[in-house]
Amino acid sequence: MTELLARHPGLDAVFAASDTMAAGALNVLRAAGRRVPEDVAVIGFDDFLLAQHTDPQLTTVRQPVEEIGRAMVQLLLEALEDSGRAWRHVILPTQLIRRDSA
Repeated sequence: MTELLARHPGLDAVFAASDTMAAGALNVLRAAGRRVPEDVAVIGFDDFLLAQHTDPQLTTVRQPVEEIGRAMVQLLLEALEDSGRAWRHVILPTQLIRRDSA
């Protein structure tokens, strides 16, 4: 986040690959005197418990973790049953969890 601010001082939004990264971005932005969400909107990804305990609370994208696990087990069982079977893509729904950072 420090390097991103140095390269793009006028940025007004950040979408981080994880809530942990977004929490770090919040800390760097605060240290740089930038207000969230007034100056920079921040969104994370995962909806870990951490997202509810940042200041401000983190807007994030929730993944269906249990469904991901079930789908992966199903794919693994299919592969074990028929090793020649082609892999297939599985798309599961996500959900935007609106909190205070965006």
